[in-house]
Amino acid sequence: MNNVFYTLAAGEENPGSGSFSVLLPKNYDIFWSLICFVVILWLFWKFVLPAYNKMLQEREDRIEGGMKRAEAQQAEAKAALEKYNAQLADARAEAAEIREQARERGKQIEAEAKSQAEEESRRIVASGEKQLQASRAQVISELRSEIGQNSINLAEKLLGGELSSATKQSSTIDTFLSELDSVAPAGK
Repeated sequence: MNNVFYTLAAGEENPGSGSFSVLLPKNYDIFWSLICFVVILWLFWKFVLPAYNKMLQEREDRIEGGMKRAEAQQAEAKAALEKYNAQLADARAEAAEIREQARERGKQIEAEAKSQAEEESRRIVASGEKQLQASRAQVISELRSEIGQNSINLAEKLLGGELSSATKQSSTIDTFLSELDSVAPAGK
């Protein structure tokens, strides 16, 4: 290579003239280089390229299969999500229905409790009134007998003697009580 530079520098020979060319190799070098290139190209074409294409095809199939599986899984997930949302909506509707039934049942229980309380209240008031009337009747009968006895004692003191007969006592008590009954309403 140094020779070429020395030759060019000296200016002795034109590099393009003659049989020696810096840019163009000898014919036998071109021939054997071309033969090697064709053999390597044929080996590459016969062995390397099919293996490479096979590997690329397998990779493409894996990618497409993975994409199809991913799409299928995505569709399954979407279906599962829709099913879940439908079940959730059904559960919410059922819960709302149960709450509404519970409210209605609560109102019904409240109404029943009120009616039972009112019924119990009426029964207690009626029982109290009956007991009061019975007590009043008992007190009135006790008062009548006491007042009758007191009126007899008073009458004996006033008359100065004993009222001996039962009919006299009875008529005196009845008269006194009738006068007492006629005076009592005026006092109210």
